[in-house]
Amino acid sequence: MSDKSTKGIWKVISASSMGTMIEWYDFYIFGSLAVVISTKFFPADNPTAAFLSTLATFAAGFVVRPFGALFFGRLGDLIGRKYTFMVTLLLMGGATFLIGCIPSYETIGFMAPLLVLLLRLLQGLALGGEYGGAATYVAEHAPKGQKGYWTSWIQTTATVGLFISLMVILITKSALSKEAFEAWGWRVPFWVSILMVLVSYIIRKNMHESPVFAKAKSEGKTSTNPLKESFGHKYNLKFVLLALFGATMGQGVVWYTGQFYAMNFMKTVQCIDSSQVDTLLGIALLIGTPFFIVFGWLSDKVGRKYIMMAGMLFAILAYRPIYKAMYATTDLTLKTELADKTVTVPSMKEVDETKTDSIYTTNRTYSDGTTVEEIKTKHFEHSILMQDDSGKDKIETKVTKTITGADKMMLMFLVFLQVLFVTMVYGPIAAFLVEMFPVKIRYTSMSLPYHVGNGIFGGLLPAISTYFVTSAKDAGDPEFYLEGLWYPIAIAAVCFVIGMIYIDRKINTLHE
Repeated sequence: MSDKSTKGIWKVISASSMGTMIEWYDFYIFGSLAVVISTKFFPADNPTAAFLSTLATFAAGFVVRPFGALFFGRLGDLIGRKYTFMVTLLLMGGATFLIGCIPSYETIGFMAPLLVLLLRLLQGLALGGEYGGAATYVAEHAPKGQKGYWTSWIQTTATVGLFISLMVILITKSALSKEAFEAWGWRVPFWVSILMVLVSYIIRKNMHESPVFAKAKSEGKTSTNPLKESFGHKYNLKFVLLALFGATMGQGVVWYTGQFYAMNFMKTVQCIDSSQVDTLLGIALLIGTPFFIVFGWLSDKVGRKYIMMAGMLFAILAYRPIYKAMYATTDLTLKTELADKTVTVPSMKEVDETKTDSIYTTNRTYSDGTTVEEIKTKHFEHSILMQDDSGKDKIETKVTKTITGADKMMLMFLVFLQVLFVTMVYGPIAAFLVEMFPVKIRYTSMSLPYHVGNGIFGGLLPAISTYFVTSAKDAGDPEFYLEGLWYPIAIAAVCFVIGMIYIDRKINTLHE
């Protein structure tokens, strides 16, 4: 499409976007429910290890995305864009639904985490083929000079998918009691996805093949070996590596810091009530999402490079001050406790014939309206306090903070700033990648660097950063909560330097 006509493109956008949004929803449900899932599919005797195992399983879905990019990218360049991402949609939807059906660890033991891991790997493979197909499909329908604007609509789908996953979880939580949600209600968001997948499949089934690919195919100009042509030729491989180390690697860590790391930080480090976190994150995402379109449109005017590089630089410089401010917002040492309103209620729970738990529930209120529930559980066997593997007393403490409107507004603003950085690096990147590679190997060539950057560098971020934070906390570092940021800052800094030096403005017009 070399003219300025946009006839029919909204149909293309809506069909591609809806399917991609559902796949992201499916993928993010697992991450959004990581805290609950860690208690269902992993041994309950070590909550920290169970949570880290859940994040590692979450990361596994990202690690296999490059393999999905290779497999489905090759398929997309051989048989077409349309049929390939119909297959990925069904594969993703089926795997998500089945995760919601797996019995708990208590019921089937180690088969539970094994089955979850296998289904996460299937999800990762499917997502590896989805994004490249949708971005390529939209870009090949877009008028010349407007690829940044039109492909930026696809860029919103990941954030919208996360937003909808949070909303479905909130609605499910509000419709059920806390006990019912933790017992079985957490499965509902996984089951809901199958209905959305069926609707999207029907819509995609009626779409036509990309006109650019259809023309290349009719003229016999498609590739017979996309993998060899993409990665076996030194010239094209140079652009694949540049796309990875000069753009998608940094984009990946900025993306996951601004959305997933922020969410996990508020839930596990700040110990804020899960529903409050989901609400304020959802609002920040809703406000920030239009900026994907803004920066995609702007990249058509001024080029992709400087917008993406500016987003990375802002993130590098601002992350530590932002997270320091986030932590201070709910730091109880900076608040005044109303001692006369503190209430502690002891209780006993019989686990089995030899084991009992002593549970102390303490509710505190602070002068600014913040309330805190602290549940301390001491585990006894034969009336003797048990010890863990390291020889320490087996005592678990769970803290849940319910914050005030002022604190919520501050956190919402700080998360919004991170989302703004995300929109700068992510909004223009689909058009940037599409323009780097020729039509006949575009699906394969752009998918691999995108999914290595996002799947490996970005996907490993929650697990690596949480490990850094946990290690620093155990070592007694007073600013332990900032240690997890060194990973995204370092990766983004390397990417910024490579991108600024080696990415040329001419790349934007290579294959328009």
